[in-house]
Amino acid sequence: MTLAPRQLVVLGDSGVHGWGDREGGGWCQRLRLQWMGLPKTPVVYGLGVRGDGLERVAARWRSEWSCRGELRRHVPDGVLLSVGLNDTARVGRVDGRPQLSLEGFGFGMARLLEEMRQSCSALVLGLTPVDEQVMPFANCLWYSNRDIERYEAALGEVCHDADVPFLPLHQAMRSDPAWLSWIEPDGIHLNADGHAWIHRQVREWTALLAWAQLDTTADVSVR
Repeated sequence: MTLAPRQLVVLGDSGVHGWGDREGGGWCQRLRLQWMGLPKTPVVYGLGVRGDGLERVAARWRSEWSCRGELRRHVPDGVLLSVGLNDTARVGRVDGRPQLSLEGFGFGMARLLEEMRQSCSALVLGLTPVDEQVMPFANCLWYSNRDIERYEAALGEVCHDADVPFLPLHQAMRSDPAWLSWIEPDGIHLNADGHAWIHRQVREWTALLAWAQLDTTADVSVR
C-alpha cells in the first residue's frame, strides 16, 4: 500500500502567489519545484491571493482544502502562513489608519494560530520591507518599514506564546546592501531576486526541514 505524501498548504497574499517573480514564479513555487526533485518530500500547495490580509486568510483557511482533490475531507499535515504586510498599510494618507490595527492584528493572529494548531502543524513567515520612496501604493496606501517592523515584532511574540515556529525576514533582508534592488517599482512586491532570497531562507529553515523530515536540501534549478 502506497502512503499518500504529506501536504503543506502555504497561505497568504501576493508574496505566496509569486507576484513579481517572472523567472521562478515566486519563492513558494521555487520551494515546490525544489521539493519535487527530492524523494519523499511533502506536496506544496501555494494558495496566495493578491491583496489578502489576515482577516481574509482567516476567513478562507478552513475551506481551502474542502474541494481540492486529495485534500478533500482531509486536513493538511501542515500550514505555512505568510500574511500581514497588507495589514500594515495606512489608508488615504501617510498618517492614516492602518488597514488592521496592530492590536487587532496580534489578537487575530493568536486566534488563527490557535484554530490551526487544533488541526495541523503551523509555521509562520515574517514580513518583507518596502521602498518608502515610491509610496503611496495604488495612490492610496502608505506602507512604512517602521510599521512593518512593529507588526513583525507582534507576529513573533504571538508565535512565541503559541509555540509556533517563526522565521523573521524584515531586518535580515534590510541588512543586505542590495535589498532595495530586490523590490519591484511599485515599492512593495519582490522581483525574482527578492523571491530567490526568500526561497534561500525558507529552504534552509530548520523548523520547516524538521517538519518535512528532511535532513538536507538539494539545489534544483528553477528558471
